[in-house]
Amino acid sequence: MVLESKVAFITGGASGIGAGIAKKFIQEGTRVIICDVDAETGTKTAQQIGGNIHFYKMDISDEGEVKKTVETVINEFSRIDILINNAGITKDRLLLRMTKQDWESVIGINLTGTFLVTKTIMRYMIKQRYGRIINIASVVGLIGNPGQANYAASKAGIIGFTKSCAKELAGRNITVNAIAPGFIETRMTENIPDEIKQNYLKLIPLRRFGLPEDVANLALFLSSDQASYITGQVVCLDGGLVM
Repeated sequence: MVLESKVAFITGGASGIGAGIAKKFIQEGTRVIICDVDAETGTKTAQQIGGNIHFYKMDISDEGEVKKTVETVINEFSRIDILINNAGITKDRLLLRMTKQDWESVIGINLTGTFLVTKTIMRYMIKQRYGRIINIASVVGLIGNPGQANYAASKAGIIGFTKSCAKELAGRNITVNAIAPGFIETRMTENIPDEIKQNYLKLIPLRRFGLPEDVANLALFLSSDQASYITGQVVCLDGGLVM
């Protein structure tokens, strides 16, 4: 149990990648906090995973709500060792038809939300002189994708944010890395038409889509002491899609 007794804070933990990471961390003896705007699903997920897991309803784009939730967690657990910035949304539309609201809502949650949660939690990590921060980016932030200009911009921003944070926090024994998943089978991707899925599959050398467990395994490694000399990196987890 490489993360036994550690405290992990996971945004967007109600389903998909976030829930997969939470499940993996619980198996490793971690005390896990999952946060999500979907209270019903978040509560069910916590009950299904079991163990030392706790759910808090939180909107990562609301600075006051973020501060209040983090303070509550600190009061209860005394520390936060691992932060997984996973929460995100999509509002896909070709740029010509994309509205300002489509743009701002995706940037506001995916990028600004990551900034708000990181800024709030890093204060405690600095005091501890220990921390592991993992930001969930996307290969789309590296290569772009038609109809996802807003999403691609938000994920590219997270990559730059990761590298800047890594340089600022390295002296405090805090590592900051990003995982850039490719096509992962989650609730976010299940509604994509089969024809588009098959076209994606042809571009993946390993000839399969990823699973939340694949991301969880990498998050586990980057959160462990085995990765203590790795910071500021973006690791593509995509079956070879963008090699």
